[in-house]
Amino acid sequence: MAVKVAEEWLNICGGCEVSILDIGEPLLDLLPELEFVHMPVLMDHKYFGQTGENTEMEIPEADVGIISGGVRNEKEKHVAEEMRKKCNTLISLGSCACFGGIPALANMFPLEDLYHKVYKDCKTTDSGETPTENLPPLLDRVYALEEVVPVDINIPGCPTNPDLIVKALSALLTGGSFEIPERSVCDECPLKREKKASGGEIKRTLDSPEFDQSKPWDNTRCFMEQGYLCLGPVTLAGCSNKEGGENGVMVPRCIKGLMPCRGCFGPIRKGANPLVDMMSAISSIGLDAKQVPDRRALLNRYIGGQNRLRPLPARPK
Repeated sequence: MAVKVAEEWLNICGGCEVSILDIGEPLLDLLPELEFVHMPVLMDHKYFGQTGENTEMEIPEADVGIISGGVRNEKEKHVAEEMRKKCNTLISLGSCACFGGIPALANMFPLEDLYHKVYKDCKTTDSGETPTENLPPLLDRVYALEEVVPVDINIPGCPTNPDLIVKALSALLTGGSFEIPERSVCDECPLKREKKASGGEIKRTLDSPEFDQSKPWDNTRCFMEQGYLCLGPVTLAGCSNKEGGENGVMVPRCIKGLMPCRGCFGPIRKGANPLVDMMSAISSIGLDAKQVPDRRALLNRYIGGQNRLRPLPARPK
């Protein structure tokens, strides 16, 4: 009997759904054992009946539920709660679901300030009242999924590695367990480290780091030591694929693209504080942490849920 799967997307861009499709051929091997009973991005299944005839939200019961996106409004909260009721195992897919993601940067500001910015003070539109008709009210902030309902499996990333989705589903199909080891991106990064910076200034990531084009994984120096802000020391590993280098070397995806890690896989372990840990990592190699622009937002850009980002108290005048 096929395992029934329900999938939902909440406060999300849709990239994690593309990751499911990007599984490629391994997905074909899984499909005979899976039955997708609800997936708005791919199938026409309405919440309140196909013609809107029902008064209660209708999500089919499923063995496995997958939710991407954080929770920003009352409707998304309702959907998350209904998915939790109907699904035996619930998977939080992607950085937005796991940590709030990029949308949770809004948590730095009071909700009223955001309303004014968008509807009243925006220079490109006429000032207007906050719309309310047929729209679900916003919550006070962006919530990670686990802040709203219990979650069984977290698969982070922006978007996540399709291989991790396969591993999680395969484990559930065989009755096994799935977890991502507590290792940092630096633990899997093949770039050379000398444990000191080549200069004292932090450079813009739009500038190109120095790298050996013929053998980048053998002779290229650590981007952080070159002066580029890389969140590898405080970010969970798991985005790597065995490709892009010689002898099947594991290369984190941003590093493979010759870019510093941006931190989308979130903290290495639950309860860690990447902001504090990153400031220490920057200073340990001789860089000036004060040069990091907007440190609070930049070092928490994917993980603003779970109260990591919130409005600061007003400074006394």
